Amino acid sequence: MRADNTQHLQKAAAARSERTRRRAIETLDRLQRDDAPVTVAGLARAAGVARSWIYTQPDLLARITTERPDTRPETTDRTGASDESWQRRIELAHQRIKQLSEENRQLRDQLAIAHGQRRAEQITASKTPSMTQAPSS
Repeated sequence: MRADNTQHLQKAAAARSERTRRRAIETLDRLQRDDAPVTVAGLARAAGVARSWIYTQPDLLARITTERPDTRPETTDRTGASDESWQRRIELAHQRIKQLSEENRQLRDQLAIAHGQRRAEQITASKTPSMTQAPSS
């Protein structure tokens, strides 16, 4: 009969879990000390742990979500387009729409003419006697 190694396996799993937890806490402390933006994915990557594991650690998750600074960049006047720029874009868009509308109208007219000519040719061809028919005498 084999020896029962359950106790040794449990001890090893507990030690591995404690090492993982310590590594995650140390990494989180370092990231926060460096004023780096901390996210679950960033912490998982930096600490070498699974994101899903972090979600099972309420204290770590609370530190990430409550102490996270707003990482969205501030908008400045330089990053946004001016009202004049937007107005010019709108004018150009309207001009292009007019051009495309006119082109579509011309193409529809050409298509209608082509359909009419084809139809006229079909009617003419159906009224002309076929050369393969023998003349009746």
